[in-house]
Amino acid sequence: MAARIIINGGEKLCGEVSISGSKNSSLPILAAVLLARSECVLENVPHLWDIRSMYFLLRTLGARVEEYGDAIRIMPPAIMHHEAPYELVKTMRASFLVLGPLLARLKKARVSLPGGCLIGSRPVDLHLKGLEQLGANIKLKEGYAEAETSGLKGNRIYLESPSVGATENLMMAASLAEGKTFIENAAREPEITDLADFLNAMGAKVKNAGQDLKEIEGVDHLDGVHYKIIPDRVEAGTFAMAIAATGGEAVLKNANAGHLKAMIVKLQEMGVKIESDNKNIYIKSPEKKKGVEVKSQPYPGFPTDLQPQMMSLTTICSGTSVITETIFENRFMHVGELRRMGAEIDVKGNIAVIKGVEALNGASVMASDIRAGAALVVAGLAAKSETKISRIYHIDRGYEDIEKKFSSLGAKIKRTQ
Repeated sequence: MAARIIINGGEKLCGEVSISGSKNSSLPILAAVLLARSECVLENVPHLWDIRSMYFLLRTLGARVEEYGDAIRIMPPAIMHHEAPYELVKTMRASFLVLGPLLARLKKARVSLPGGCLIGSRPVDLHLKGLEQLGANIKLKEGYAEAETSGLKGNRIYLESPSVGATENLMMAASLAEGKTFIENAAREPEITDLADFLNAMGAKVKNAGQDLKEIEGVDHLDGVHYKIIPDRVEAGTFAMAIAATGGEAVLKNANAGHLKAMIVKLQEMGVKIESDNKNIYIKSPEKKKGVEVKSQPYPGFPTDLQPQMMSLTTICSGTSVITETIFENRFMHVGELRRMGAEIDVKGNIAVIKGVEALNGASVMASDIRAGAALVVAGLAAKSETKISRIYHIDRGYEDIEKKFSSLGAKIKRTQ
């Protein structure tokens, strides 16, 4: 039988919990290791299914990957394979990020078109168009992107939308291209800056990483480096909203409040007290919270990866809340499950209107993707009686030891077969 998470809700979350390293930083940085000509050591890498999938892909490409604690030692191969097969890439979109590094190192690559969560169309055309502007010849054949180049050359690239994945792929490829590359309308997420810091530590020349116009001057080679991944802002935001949903009081250790400004503003509008320093976030929530209006936007706006968890929180806030999703067209798949728990949510297109209820009731529900699963955990922690969440393999893709961490805050939560 498949595993489930069972929650007996209604317990206030109190105490302190440590936030893991960022999944969305670790994945592109693991791909970028392929650019190095010597060993890399990465610290603060989370233990997640998606991370293990990337390890397996790196090994398939010829790299040696050794794990010890929260650190990973990776030796790029002397002879690197150029194909990322369908069996690996279909399970995780981030696998497509090896395309840029493979092109830059080998001048050829064959990478399967990606799979991942079913939260809407996330085409890779911006990746491919940008790489073509750097001098790659790309053909789509039998579900693969087949790319080759006589040598990548810097260029000025304009992204039609600030795609995180395209920005990452192009930054990595441009790091070993001849001349300068400028990426306009680029993504600005903290994970982009983390990738740029990693590349620069290896010897790259990436400027303006936190701005929407990035400059990359290509270099001849990149060397291995010892590097520490930033904290996971989505995990931190998820725990913050769970603490607020239960009326709790807790400290998030190893969390960067600067990466969560948009979410913190909304929690404060609800009446939640939040204080922070460089490494910790303190949260104290009242029993009654006010409804808010939220619109998901590219960074530094409210993250789409925290929209489902915010919806769970607003279901028990007083008054009416309005949530507008502008990034993914199918990111309201958690709505039906929240309704099973007693939430009053009306959806029209990309807008959800939530009328706060006195309390949610436990129910049997099913995770449809990583963040929808997290939203159900938040709802279950706040609800009366027992909530059973199935298809939790989605949750395991994005959250490390989620039931153990919430248990440390006093939640009655367990994993069962």
